[in-house]
Amino acid sequence: MTIKPLPNDPEIARFALRASIAVLTGKWKLEILWLLNQRIHRFGELRQSIPGVKEHMLTSQLRELQANGLVTRKVFAEVPPKVEYAITNKARDLRPVFDAIFEWSKKHPGSNVSNIT
Repeated sequence: MTIKPLPNDPEIARFALRASIAVLTGKWKLEILWLLNQRIHRFGELRQSIPGVKEHMLTSQLRELQANGLVTRKVFAEVPPKVEYAITNKARDLRPVFDAIFEWSKKHPGSNVSNIT
């Protein structure tokens, strides 16, 4: 992984950081992206895979991720309706970020939160 330097202008760097964080901010967004990075999921599978997420919140977070071009939603004309969610190539580019977070977690085990709710 090639690490690019931050822009020299602190205002530009701050703006880029805030814009990126705004797209990813949400209690469940990173977990949704991590799950979808593994494979395509149906809505119910996502809901079952994320303990504590409420249906309306999952729907809201998925819609925001779609609006930002990180997730696609495919509806199948079936009864009952079948909906699948997948990440886009844009979201796949976040894989090194997840890898870095996991590496950081292994390097700093005391920083792990044991009872996230």
